[in-house]
Amino acid sequence: MSYVSKFLSATAIASALLLAPALAADTVKIGVAGPYTGANATFGEQVFAGVSAYVNEVNAAGGIDGKQIELVKGDDACEPKQAVAVANRFVDQDKVQAVIGHFCSSSTIPASEIYNDAGILEMAPASTNPTVTERGLETVFRGCGRDDQQAVVAGGFILDTLKRDKIALIHDKDTYGQGLVDAVKKTIQARGVEPVLYEGLTRGERDFNALVTKIKSSGANAVYFGGLIPEGGPLIRQIREQGLDVIFISGDSFAQKELIAAAGGPANLKDVYYSATPDPLADPSTKGVQDALKAAGIAPANYTLYGYANAQAVVGALKAGADIETQTGWLRSNTVDSAIGKITWDEKGDIKDFQFVFYDFDDQGNPVLVK
Repeated sequence: MSYVSKFLSATAIASALLLAPALAADTVKIGVAGPYTGANATFGEQVFAGVSAYVNEVNAAGGIDGKQIELVKGDDACEPKQAVAVANRFVDQDKVQAVIGHFCSSSTIPASEIYNDAGILEMAPASTNPTVTERGLETVFRGCGRDDQQAVVAGGFILDTLKRDKIALIHDKDTYGQGLVDAVKKTIQARGVEPVLYEGLTRGERDFNALVTKIKSSGANAVYFGGLIPEGGPLIRQIREQGLDVIFISGDSFAQKELIAAAGGPANLKDVYYSATPDPLADPSTKGVQDALKAAGIAPANYTLYGYANAQAVVGALKAGADIETQTGWLRSNTVDSAIGKITWDEKGDIKDFQFVFYDFDDQGNPVLVK
């Protein structure tokens, strides 16, 4: 082979190597991580549906700087080790420019270390554990409230509104569930009330009769549960089956229709309460988003709107600039008129002045705002 041929071949190889990343950059990739399999898959699918709906609108309007947004799904099943694997794949293989996720705090916390090291923006749509934004990670933002904010509201609601002071605290040993219960414990202790029971259950279990017996023996007149519907629903049902007369309170994970069946029907939801953000479906300002979702054949469920709102924030940051400093600076200095209302972020990456309210249920299992 002649020198010229060798040169041309080397040039062709070099051009091909340069072309590969150029082709990869023809789209703007956003990873959407969460549970798409397992007991909590409904949460992940709702978030993804909301993200997809907004991204489709952006792409139809020309995308970001003329580039279409490409969504990359990452199933972590709410398992920390799987979340780390998803995060590494997003960074090393998929080359995402931003991440919406993860859902469970126990997944978000280890995965966020990887995104921060890689300089990739992350917006967590449902991870409420304070640790998510308390580690000084510049690239990590939260598109929802915090457990300690929720716990202050919950403690006051139990003691002042429900007038209950014999409180059993039950958690699922997970970062979200135990973190929420520990925050409630701290809140009521500051008011001079000690829990009559503090107990953990194991995720995946469904037989809680022994635990219900402990609750009964404790003399509790209220149970505060930190965890998700797959365990919370059966716990409610077995409490009712044993005839235990207690009020049951939980956090924002109960804002799902799946709770009705898991608890054994709407009759078992009497005297069950949960805290959550004011229902975005009841906010007139979200009507346009709701109509757009319905037109696309997507039910505007609670976390669907959170997915949509988080996508609005992330796309706004990506439009501001390609570098992480510009993106994070934009989020910390701008208000996003989102599907869950106007939201702004503080220096930690938390939403400022996030509000929690309480709901109970009507005879059909529909949530009703407690006024």
